Amino acid sequence: MQKQPNSQMCFVCGLENPIGLKISFYEDDDGQVTTTWTPREEHQGYPGLLHGGITAALLDEALGRTVINRNLWVVTAKMEIRYRNPIPIGEPLSVVAEVTRISKRVVEARGELRLSDGRIGAEADAVYVKLPDEKIEEMAQNLAYWKVVPDD
Repeated sequence: MQKQPNSQMCFVCGLENPIGLKISFYEDDDGQVTTTWTPREEHQGYPGLLHGGITAALLDEALGRTVINRNLWVVTAKMEIRYRNPIPIGEPLSVVAEVTRISKRVVEARGELRLSDGRIGAEADAVYVKLPDEKIEEMAQNLAYWKVVPDD
């Protein structure tokens, strides 16, 4: 597994975001992106359950990261989430994502969030649109601070 870079202020992966999740992501040799994270009390929606918006953010981040090592720059165009089981706080969750299709302009990916007992908490399919060349340079400069930080 290769650790992917983190940013400064991203809500999901930003290391310097004071209210962010500060999650690290990893990629295997097949391009599958994974992470494990334990939500805390401040991440709940209904008492004891992870807020659905944070679930969506986790899945979107993981799915979007499936193209980092392919040197593709994409933004989310559409994401469909199916919430399968209540997602408890205080228990480790794992997220797995992979590319399902790449075309000239679009990348499609799918992923799932699994509960500590192995059941699926939520799953998602998403469509990402590749950025135009003129936007890629701007984004690359804005993300020049991305860095791989060793695990604690």
